[in-house]
Amino acid sequence: MQLSSDSSSYRLNSNLADNSVVCLMAPTASGKTALAYELYDTGRYELISVDSALIYRDMNIGTAKPTATELGRYPHHLVDIIDPMQSYSVAEFVNDVARLIDSCHENGKIPLLVGGTMMYYMALLDGLSPVPDSDDSVRVRVEQWRQDEGISALYDYLGEIDPISHERLNATDTQRITRAVEVYLQTDIPISDWQRKPKKALANNPNQQWHALTVMPDRPWLHTRIEQRLDIMWNDGLVTEVIGLLERYPLTPNLPSMRCVGYRQVLEYLVHINHPVFEQSHLDKAQFYSAFGVLQSSDKSSLSDGETEVLACQQMQNKALYATRQLAKRQYTWLRKVMQLPNTSIDMALAADASSDKDSSADRDMVVKTFTTMAQARDYLY
Repeated sequence: MQLSSDSSSYRLNSNLADNSVVCLMAPTASGKTALAYELYDTGRYELISVDSALIYRDMNIGTAKPTATELGRYPHHLVDIIDPMQSYSVAEFVNDVARLIDSCHENGKIPLLVGGTMMYYMALLDGLSPVPDSDDSVRVRVEQWRQDEGISALYDYLGEIDPISHERLNATDTQRITRAVEVYLQTDIPISDWQRKPKKALANNPNQQWHALTVMPDRPWLHTRIEQRLDIMWNDGLVTEVIGLLERYPLTPNLPSMRCVGYRQVLEYLVHINHPVFEQSHLDKAQFYSAFGVLQSSDKSSLSDGETEVLACQQMQNKALYATRQLAKRQYTWLRKVMQLPNTSIDMALAADASSDKDSSADRDMVVKTFTTMAQARDYLY
């Protein structure tokens, strides 16, 4: 199979075989999207989003989603695939990517997986434990339990049926505690037992050559980029976007979509200023106020208190900046885990020798390379 190109000025890097799969992994705001666009223009790649926020329709500003014009020119798989009140499991993501990789290769393209959800990448590269998806009826039952008695009741129950997970999880980790309880109620097997079973990773496919490219830029540089991106989001109307989501969808504060960085902080801000959007009949106002430890009030006077609202807005922005920096910190931790994956050829390509580096084991199933700038990753792919 020969890969086609729209431009004769590009040639396929000898590192990349026809059956290659490229993962471009880097922290938020580091320039992944710009490089992905450039690579798409070579005619050699199809883009697959690896981002747990871009999957949601109508969540555009806070996710830094490409514009409709950009998506028209640079189409991404797995963008805008579900509504904000829906869920999308890691297992579903892996299944979708497996199908899309085959489709890309059939089209004579190299799949370029680009995004910042490192848990998704690790599921592809290191594999998933065979934990079954939760049954919808079980999910509803556990959610009602959580609403009636609080996450502490589920956490105490987890201590009885799965002490290992109880010890490992933070008592406020609503998502993982809920998931662990769902799995046990559905299977009568603790999730910790499921997680000890052998994993199966897409990257182990002997018919594909995986290139896991990690970019770990200088942190002060990245923090400046994060601050600039957040300023753009505020100016573009992130608060208005969240209000619109609340008006349109029957959202709850504990949905995965509403736990996304940026959106979470805006929700808290709207609760603290007692915004009238929570009077919408399809929203459970008490849930939102309880989620942020605020007493429910019907008093709208806070909206006219300019000084209070300005203070709340500044706190929201500060919290969003902190949360985004913490996200980047966690992404660095995940990237280091990628570098330590077993049974891989690890080749560190740093600034001093990135341009001259040649991998001696490109014929193995997976090659892991680490760069300090996006330009170095670009050089490897050209």
